[in-house]
Amino acid sequence: MLLEHRGRQPVVPESAYVAPSAVLCGAVVLGEGSRILHGAVLTAEDGEVRLGENSVVMENALVRGRSGHPALIGDAVLVGPHAHVNGATVEDEVFIATGAALFPGSVAGAGAELRINSVLHVNSHLEAGTILPIGWIAAGNPAQLFSPDRHEELWQIQRELDFPGTVYGAPRGTSQRDVMATQSAFYGAHHNDRVVDDPA
Repeated sequence: MLLEHRGRQPVVPESAYVAPSAVLCGAVVLGEGSRILHGAVLTAEDGEVRLGENSVVMENALVRGRSGHPALIGDAVLVGPHAHVNGATVEDEVFIATGAALFPGSVAGAGAELRINSVLHVNSHLEAGTILPIGWIAAGNPAQLFSPDRHEELWQIQRELDFPGTVYGAPRGTSQRDVMATQSAFYGAHHNDRVVDDPA
């Protein structure tokens, strides 16, 4: 399904493929030879999503772009099933495995591998060619790699990355009720979405 959002429509070249059950919403631009498989969602909220040549977004993955944090995905990138790419920059030839998550302001350098259920934290930069192991977290610029059992060490870096400010535009300590009131209003813009006729 192709949806116009905030006055912008997806751009799909003839050489690309979008599965019937996938959703492209707003300012989403696909590269030549790109493939969007079943259940994937590429949504440009108030920013952009750009996908390079011969890149594949697999089943049930989410790619989200925001104004301050567009989702920019290079050439020959694999975004695995159930992966989450939110406002991140993904350089060429990156492998993003099943369930991996990249948060706003993060950068995955060329040729990096983010293995199953790994996390690239907000405002963190995973250097080119780095392998982020299964279930591990990368945080900082340049990113340090942490196993899940090293939470206290991770927190020393993570707390300085400003997750609430980056993701929600709110200072740390803002109540969940206030954060969600703002988020509800922001996503309310989808009330005005419009289905775009299939160009095929």
